[in-house]
Amino acid sequence: MEKTVDLLKAELKRKARPDKAAFFPGYFRAYPGGYGEGDRFLGVVVPDIRSVARKHADLELSDVETLLHDAYHECRFLALAILVQRMKKLSVDSPDARKIRRLYLSNMEFVNNWDLVDLSCGPILGPAALRDPSLLLRLSKKKDLWSQRASVITNLYLIKHGHCQTALQLSEKFLGHPHDLMHKACGWTLREVGQKDATLLYAFLDQYAATMPRTMLRYSIEKLPTKLRSKYMNRKSQA
Repeated sequence: MEKTVDLLKAELKRKARPDKAAFFPGYFRAYPGGYGEGDRFLGVVVPDIRSVARKHADLELSDVETLLHDAYHECRFLALAILVQRMKKLSVDSPDARKIRRLYLSNMEFVNNWDLVDLSCGPILGPAALRDPSLLLRLSKKKDLWSQRASVITNLYLIKHGHCQTALQLSEKFLGHPHDLMHKACGWTLREVGQKDATLLYAFLDQYAATMPRTMLRYSIEKLPTKLRSKYMNRKSQA
């Protein structure tokens, strides 16, 4: 009898598209030297993975963890999509929510591309981080890119609930980060800070617009009025 995980992988493979299998390695930088180097792809698009996740939302956590360890990107996405579905129905202090957070944090090495991080970190870590933002500060100290990105992107959940300070703190911390994916992540969260409280964003930009990475700046100001966007871009140009 086939194992449950094998059946799920077979279900994913039936939805695979050869054109996507050829496209994804370049899109997710899975080539030598890329941030996704060594990743493998079946060629399954996100809506199809989500449809499988909805059908198997009650999958045993041990099987979810097995999927999360799989060599194929879509299997890891499926595992995380299942965890996200579960978390949305749980209270932050429930035993099941604690188990999922522990599983997630102990397996961050497999949450190893931007789409996997962005799918999962907010729903899984956000409720706990809202109560204790030091969770994100600890995560930000990890050496790997994906833990660092998760520490920033989770702030989108916090910002939505009115907590902006950790996003500002981490954006300041990562001003000198070498990777463009972190510049985008910080810029994205700063933009959302501005949507919640524009004065906080203006204060950050007044201090750092001239020195922050250009990509971070562009993302952070994209919802500002034209005159303000020009003002802050000119500070960068004149620096």
